[in-house]
Amino acid sequence: MSRPLRYPLGRFSPLLRDGVRPLFVLGDACACLTVAALVHAGGQSTVGVTLVMVTLLAVGGLNRSRLSLSVLDDLPQLVRLWLVGAAFSVVVSELATGGKQLALLFGVLPAIIAVRVILYVIVRNWRTRGWVSHPTVVVGAGAWGQTVVDALDRHPDSGLRAVGFVDSRPLDIGDVGGVPFLGEPAELTAVLRSSAARALIVAHGGLGETDLVSLVRRCQRQQCEVFVLPRLHEITHVANDMDAIGELPLIRLRRSAYRSPSWRIKRLIDVVVSTVAIGLLSPLLALIALAVRRETGKGVIFRQERVGRDGVSFELMKFRSLKPVDAIESQTNWNISHDNRVGPVGRLLRKTSLDELPQLFNILRGDMSLVGPRPERPHFVEQFGELYTGYADRHRVPCGLTGWAQIHGLRGNTPIDQRARFDNFYIENWTLWLDIKIILRTVVSVFTKPGS
Repeated sequence: MSRPLRYPLGRFSPLLRDGVRPLFVLGDACACLTVAALVHAGGQSTVGVTLVMVTLLAVGGLNRSRLSLSVLDDLPQLVRLWLVGAAFSVVVSELATGGKQLALLFGVLPAIIAVRVILYVIVRNWRTRGWVSHPTVVVGAGAWGQTVVDALDRHPDSGLRAVGFVDSRPLDIGDVGGVPFLGEPAELTAVLRSSAARALIVAHGGLGETDLVSLVRRCQRQQCEVFVLPRLHEITHVANDMDAIGELPLIRLRRSAYRSPSWRIKRLIDVVVSTVAIGLLSPLLALIALAVRRETGKGVIFRQERVGRDGVSFELMKFRSLKPVDAIESQTNWNISHDNRVGPVGRLLRKTSLDELPQLFNILRGDMSLVGPRPERPHFVEQFGELYTGYADRHRVPCGLTGWAQIHGLRGNTPIDQRARFDNFYIENWTLWLDIKIILRTVVSVFTKPGS
């Protein structure tokens, strides 16, 4: 009979059987008490703030069991909960002192609720009358597609009006339930433009998962919202980030990063950071250029064609590590990290990633961004696009000096399919904070995991 496994904290297993929540609660309380002791806060204030913060962090979901734990991931939510706790403390203080702002604080909420009730009634009425109506294309002309159309007909207050189907199998009849067949998936972009669709509902139809993903990604540059009918929608819980048409739950896909207002801020950050970095690093750039010149001769900058956003090529700049035999070798040689022609200066530059500093000029002129998928040569883009699903989807956004794949160790001789998945994950989940996280982790990795 096998012996049961023994854990270092086995005697505390009853306390920790729900995960490490008690540990997080204890840690949060200790942090609050430590700060209170350092600032010599009163006993009543200390107990109040500690209880408020520990409760908010627990209710806010930061103590739940998660597969991936990262303070950088939690930081935005931590700040939001801290602000809520600070506001709560202000309200309590106003209650205790009887300040005049108390009436404003408590009067704003019911006033906002009353105005919202009136506005929602008005908008629903406009939608029902057809004064506010958004043309909607449904992907899938089968049973589920018909279910979606029926739901739209029964609930005109949703503001969506079905104008046609798109499916991979041509229909024997001209329309289904009065809604015409508009084309096949390959024609989706043209269909969205010709129908002036403001919404797209994916009800599966005859498409497989891979084809559906590719289809949705292709149309994300169009000015329409994308909804997906869950596979198991009969048992799907409608969460706060979902929509519903009557009894039919729909997942509203996040608007593409490059369609959001914050994407313009990303470009502004690129310009400011690259300009400042070039100015501050100019002595280092000159020193590196001199060292490269002495080791490899004329031509300290290595220029190479790379594929950027939407498949458009540009000329990437790096400090030269060695001189290739000819242009063909430059475009087709996968990795030179173990090439005997690389001298001491070249190896140092590659190990510290200093050879990539000239790409700051690429960023400044708009070829690249600070953060994004790494650019690849046309020769390999063509090969990888045929071999790996989703590889071409990396080119929806500008390539970057660093990226989500790079900070996870996917550079050099690493699996291309994994790189593509990480790059597409970055694109689907992009936020300014994600860019900041990647930059911070890149700085750390330069010193802890150098080389490529």
